[in-house]
Amino acid sequence: VSLPGATLVEIRDQQSFLELLRLGEAHRHAANTKLNTESSRSHALLMVHVKRTVKGREPAHSSDSGNSTSMARSLRPPLVRKGKLVVVDLAGSERIDKSGSDGHTREEAKSINLSLSALGKCINALAENSAHVPVRDSKLTRLLRDSFGGTARTSLVITVGPSPRHRGETASTIMFGQRAMKVENMLKLKEEFDYKSLARRLDIQLDKLIMEHERKQKAFEVEIERITAEAQNRISEAERNYADAVEEERLKYQKDYMESIKKLEEKWMMNQQNQGNERKEQMVHIAEEVAEVKKLLSKETSLRKAAEEEVDNLKSQLAQLKMSEASANSEILKLRKMVEDEVCQKEKLEGEISMLQSQLLHLSFEADETRRRLDRGGPGKVPGGLDSPVSQVRSQLKDSGNGEKASVAKLFEQVGLQKILSLLEAEDADVRIHAVKVVANLAAEETNQQKIVEAGGLKSLLMLLGSSEDETIHRVAAGAIANLAMNEKNQELIMSQGGISLLSTTASHAKDPQTLRMVAGAIANLCGNDKLQTKLRGEGGIKALLEIVKCGHPDVLAQVARGIANFAKCESRASTQGSKTGRSLLIEDGALPWIVQNANSDASPIRRHIELALCHLAQHEVNAKDMISEGALWELVRISQDCPREDIRTLAHRTLASSPDFIAGLKRLQIDY
Repeated sequence: VSLPGATLVEIRDQQSFLELLRLGEAHRHAANTKLNTESSRSHALLMVHVKRTVKGREPAHSSDSGNSTSMARSLRPPLVRKGKLVVVDLAGSERIDKSGSDGHTREEAKSINLSLSALGKCINALAENSAHVPVRDSKLTRLLRDSFGGTARTSLVITVGPSPRHRGETASTIMFGQRAMKVENMLKLKEEFDYKSLARRLDIQLDKLIMEHERKQKAFEVEIERITAEAQNRISEAERNYADAVEEERLKYQKDYMESIKKLEEKWMMNQQNQGNERKEQMVHIAEEVAEVKKLLSKETSLRKAAEEEVDNLKSQLAQLKMSEASANSEILKLRKMVEDEVCQKEKLEGEISMLQSQLLHLSFEADETRRRLDRGGPGKVPGGLDSPVSQVRSQLKDSGNGEKASVAKLFEQVGLQKILSLLEAEDADVRIHAVKVVANLAAEETNQQKIVEAGGLKSLLMLLGSSEDETIHRVAAGAIANLAMNEKNQELIMSQGGISLLSTTASHAKDPQTLRMVAGAIANLCGNDKLQTKLRGEGGIKALLEIVKCGHPDVLAQVARGIANFAKCESRASTQGSKTGRSLLIEDGALPWIVQNANSDASPIRRHIELALCHLAQHEVNAKDMISEGALWELVRISQDCPREDIRTLAHRTLASSPDFIAGLKRLQIDY
């Protein structure tokens, strides 16, 4: 519901709430009438939204499942309980003959009585259990929709006067209260899960776990390096110690052997002098000692062989380590070569990009020059048909010469469409701007549109429209999409990829009238597709057009009027074929007041589209009552008499003559037709 001038204020304590109430009371408007010296001239409405987080109870678990309990607790979203307080002070109904209101006060009294009448109709419909409750007839009833027949607890206080003069008003007020008492509200506790806070908490936990994992991984790598270095040091130290010990043992045994031989020789010389028996005994003893020495020598030899084998084993391990080191060095050399190749390829690509940038700059300069020449032509040169704004520019470009076309065609043949589309994702903003201008110029030719769509150009333009914040990119991309939207197959692709939402978002942030004109032209082309009517309205296409009209620029309003005319024409055709019933979607979205307001616009393109839209809306009988209540009947009469186009004038005359509601409205308003 649109409430101009209403404000949304966040309160923290009771004092600020009371100050807000005093401020609202100070803004109340009152006037002096015959019935009351301070008669309220407006309704007062206060809506307070309250939100509270409810902590849920933890279920009982055993101590063995501590980890699972903590994980379940962290994954449980907090419960949010929401409430809304609506306090309304309704201005009293009054009769003009009793209150003596005139001028602006009379208009205020009419507005007050209309809103109270709408509220009374809603109360009557709810009291009678009617299938339709007309809550859309007034902003007041739409704002109070939850208070009667909704999910709220509602209290109603009515005020009456004791004067016999006002007996009729007193009786109607009491009957209104009695009917309101029959309305039943279904109280409902509104609770929902706060998944956003849960997502934020899980993101923080995930970041902590990632940081802890990286820290442990780094510590593990450092520990592995330390253990490897320590093992190598120990191996080298053991080799040195073993070699020293073997050498010492060899020298020791060799010395002992020489000393033993010397002693034996001395003993043998001394025993030569002894007698035969003693000599034999000595010889036997010497033989035994020699045998023992031989045993010791063989043992020493075996120990030496074992030591040599162990040394060979250590040498083989050292050789393996050297081989692994050599393989690692070769891998490093390969990686270095790959890096050098990547650097060369990067330099080559940078050279190509710089060449493309120079070509794009030249082409963009030519396109800007042509666009400035077109802008100097003024809005009066824009054709008045139902074509998009970009197609209008295309027709003028054909007359301005073939220089820019030749440049675009030459660039298209030399570079290729894929490379041009890839530049739409470049990091440099200037490159993206020039690339989207080239794509827009290519899209202006029907022969290139299918190639652009097949190569993914439409998807790239939509992504660029949603991700970029540059006004120039938005304007040129919207123009290219408007050109592509002239094809029925492309229209379905745009709708399936969320094009209406992106165009609506672009329009809400745009400040340049040219950007809004391009966006409105794209939406207007989509409005001309019979198959996309419901989906386009569901995704906010009509509301986006009604938001764009706030710009006020004639060219922008002409495109909005063209889109509304296309939509009304498709609806009229669907109603005639029997595929659509019920009120027009344009009327349900609130477009009828703007249509009536601009039906007699000074700009001929706007007036022509609006007149055509009114005639198409009037062809469906179910729209007649809404059009009569909004004042469209007067405009239809004017169109049937004063419209310069004979086909629209004939259509308006035939529609007025064939509709029973319009005929009755003409008689009631005493219009001679």
